[in-house]
Amino acid sequence: MFDIKENLNKLPDKPGVYLHKDRLGQVIYVGKAISLRNRVRQYFQKSAQQNPKTRALVDNITEFEWITCTSEMEALILECNLIKKFMPKYNVLLRDDKTYPYIMVTTGEPYPRIVKTRIKKRDGNRYFGPYSDVGAVNRIVDLLNNAYGFKRCSMTDFPMNFRPCLNFHINACRGICTGKVDKSAYMRDIEEAMDYLRGADSAFIKGLSEKMNEASEALNFEEAAKYRDLIADAKSLSQAQNVDIISDDDLDVVLPLRTSSNSFVVVFPVRKGKLSGRESFQIQADDEEKSGEIVGQFLKQFYSQWSQVPPTILIESDIEERELIEEFLSGYGHKVKIHKPERGIKKNLLTMVQRDRNEMMDTIDARAKLNLEKSSQLKKELDKLISVLTKKEADIVVADNTDYRIEAYDISNTNGVDSVGAMVVFRGLRPVKKDYRRFKIRTVDGPDDYASLQEVLYRRFKRALDGDKSFAQLPDLIFMDGGHGQVTAALKVLRAMKISIPVVGLAKDDSHRTRAIVFSDGEEWSLKDHPLIFKYCGRIQEEVHRFAIEYHKKLRGNKLTSALDNIKGVGPVKRNALLSHFGNIDIIKTASKAELMEVSGITDELAGEIIKYFSSKA
Repeated sequence: MFDIKENLNKLPDKPGVYLHKDRLGQVIYVGKAISLRNRVRQYFQKSAQQNPKTRALVDNITEFEWITCTSEMEALILECNLIKKFMPKYNVLLRDDKTYPYIMVTTGEPYPRIVKTRIKKRDGNRYFGPYSDVGAVNRIVDLLNNAYGFKRCSMTDFPMNFRPCLNFHINACRGICTGKVDKSAYMRDIEEAMDYLRGADSAFIKGLSEKMNEASEALNFEEAAKYRDLIADAKSLSQAQNVDIISDDDLDVVLPLRTSSNSFVVVFPVRKGKLSGRESFQIQADDEEKSGEIVGQFLKQFYSQWSQVPPTILIESDIEERELIEEFLSGYGHKVKIHKPERGIKKNLLTMVQRDRNEMMDTIDARAKLNLEKSSQLKKELDKLISVLTKKEADIVVADNTDYRIEAYDISNTNGVDSVGAMVVFRGLRPVKKDYRRFKIRTVDGPDDYASLQEVLYRRFKRALDGDKSFAQLPDLIFMDGGHGQVTAALKVLRAMKISIPVVGLAKDDSHRTRAIVFSDGEEWSLKDHPLIFKYCGRIQEEVHRFAIEYHKKLRGNKLTSALDNIKGVGPVKRNALLSHFGNIDIIKTASKAELMEVSGITDELAGEIIKYFSSKA
C-alpha cells in the first residue's frame, strides 16, 4: 500500500513533474515544480486546501509519482506532453483538441495538394489551423481546389499513357497525370493559396477577378459565372477587415470567455495587419479557476501542437509564468512575446476584440437560456409519455432524470444483403455521438427486420450485462424505427434478459414523416397534439436512419472494391492502380482489354482474367 507521508519525505529538491493518482491508479492531475519536495508537500497542508477544487483533488489522491528534470523548461515540456497523454480530470484542459481540423498543404509532394486533416505531423507539409468550424474548413478547401484545379489524388508517380480520372474531364483538376502541367505556374498558385490561408486574400481575389474578366471578354459566360461565384465565396470566407489594424504585423489576441455554463478561450488571429476572423475552443475548467490560469494553460497546450506560433500574443490580464511560456513557445522557430498592451494601436485592437468577445458571450448565454427552456418543455412532454408507459406496463420504473437518455434503433439492408443495425443516443435535446454504435448482422439470413433488431438489442444489452464499460450506461427509454411489430420484437428480447426498459415505436405516414408513437399494446399516441416531441422524435428517427444507411452503404462499397481481390493475379498494388486509373469498380467492369492494359502492371493475360471474372458475375 502506498504511504503518502513516507513518500513525501522521499521527494527531491529538484525541478520535475508530479502525477497524482486516484484509488484506481488513474492520473487525475499533472503538475510541474521548481522544487518537487516543496510543491507536492503543499497539497497536503491545510492552508492549501481552502480552495474547493484543491480540496476535492486531495480527497481523491491515493498515491503520487514524480519525474525529475534538469530544468524548469524541461519540466514544462514534459508537463504538456503528460497532460495531453492522460487528460487528467483536475487539470485545465483544451477539450477534444484532437478533433479540431487543419488545412494541410502537402508541400512534401512534387505537386502539392490542399486537403483537410485532423492529424498534424512533423512531416515537412504546411498546416494551417486548427479551426473550430469544420464546415468552414470544408468550404475553404473546396474553394481553393475549385479555383485553382489543384491535384485531388494522392498518387505521385504516373505510368506512361495514364488515363486521367473524372476530375480532369470535368475541369476540377489540371491533370498532373497528363504530364502537361507547368510546374512553376502550379507552385505560384500554391503560394497564392497559402497567402490566402495566412489571411492575405487580396492577391487571390485579384487573380480570380482577372480570370473572370478574361472569360467574359472571350464570351465564355459560363466560365465567368463560375469565377464570379468563387469570388463571392472567397470574400465571405475570408472574414478579413477592410481596415488595416497594424501594418504587416502577425499576432494573435487570446481572450478567456466564461459563460454561465461553460468556459472557452477565443483566438483572434491578425495576419498582415488584418483581423481574420476568430476561433473559439471549449475548455474543461472549474468555476474556481482564474481566467489567467485558463489562458496560461491554453497557451501551452494549444501552441505546442501548432507549428504556426505568431511572434506576438496579446492578452488582457497577466498570467503566471509568462516569461517561461514565452521561452517555451520561442522554441518553435522564432522569438515569441506575450504582451498585455496598455496604450496605442494594440490597446485599441484589444478593446475592439473584447467587445466582440463580450457580444459572443451574450449570444452564448442567450442561446443556453433558450435551450434550457426547450429542454424543460421537452422534459414535461417526455414525463407525460413515460407516465402513459408506466400505466400500461406495471413492471416499468423510470427514474426522474433531468435529461432522459434515449436510445433509438434501426435496420438497413438491400433485400437482406449487407444487413446492419444502428443505435443512436440522445441525452435530452443533444445527440451523444460518442455513444453511437453500429452492428453488422451475423445470425439473420434474408430481409427479416424483426429478427435483426432482436440480434442488435441482445448484443447491446449482453455487453452491458457482461460489464463492458462502453455499453454500461442503460437508456431510460428506447425508440424503435417502426410500429407495433418492432416494439413487440424488442420487448421479447428485453423480457428474456430480465431488463425493464420502456420501448415505443416511431411510425411514419405515407410521406415518410414521423406521425405517431406506438405502444406495446398497439395503441398510438398522435404527435399532432404534441408539436415539440413531434419535432424531437422526427429528428431522432432521421438520425438513426442516416446512421444505419451510411454503414450499409460503406459495407456495400467495401464488398464491391474487394471483388478485385478475388481475381487471381490482382494484389493490393494492382487493385489500387486499377481504382486510381478508372475511378470506380463499375467502370472497371465495362472496360475493354486494351483499356485495362493501359494500367501499369496489367498484362494481356491478366486483363483477360479480369474480363472473364466480371463476365461470370453478370
